[in-house]
Amino acid sequence: MRDLRPLPSLRTTSDFAEVYRNGKAFGSRLLVLYVYDSEKGREAGRLGISVSKKVGNSVERHRIRRLVKESFRLRRSEWAAADYCVVVRREAAGKSFQEIEACLLYLGKKSETWNEGETQ
Repeated sequence: MRDLRPLPSLRTTSDFAEVYRNGKAFGSRLLVLYVYDSEKGREAGRLGISVSKKVGNSVERHRIRRLVKESFRLRRSEWAAADYCVVVRREAAGKSFQEIEACLLYLGKKSETWNEGETQ
C-alpha cells in the first residue's frame, strides 16, 4: 500500500540555514545534498529543495523540484530521520526522473543516511 501522508519539509529560512550551517554536504554532478541530524527520535526525515533561477525558467525549476520530491517520497522509509536540503545544480535541467533519482540515491548512500532494503 502506498504511503499517502504529506512529506515533512523544511519551511523557514532558519530551517534551511541550520542545515547549511551544521550539516554535512555531499555533492554530485546534478545535486548537492546537505544532511543534518538535529533531533533524535523523529519518525521521518524532512526535505527542503533549493532550485536557483540559474537552472531555468519557472516551469523547469518546478519540474525538477517535483522529481526530487517524488524520488524522496517513494523511498521515504529507507531514509534516516534527519533534515535534508537538496540544492539543484544547473546541469540538472532537462534530466529525466531516473537520472535525478539515481543521483539522489547515490548521494544518500554516500552520506550513509539511505538504508537500502529497510522498509517499515
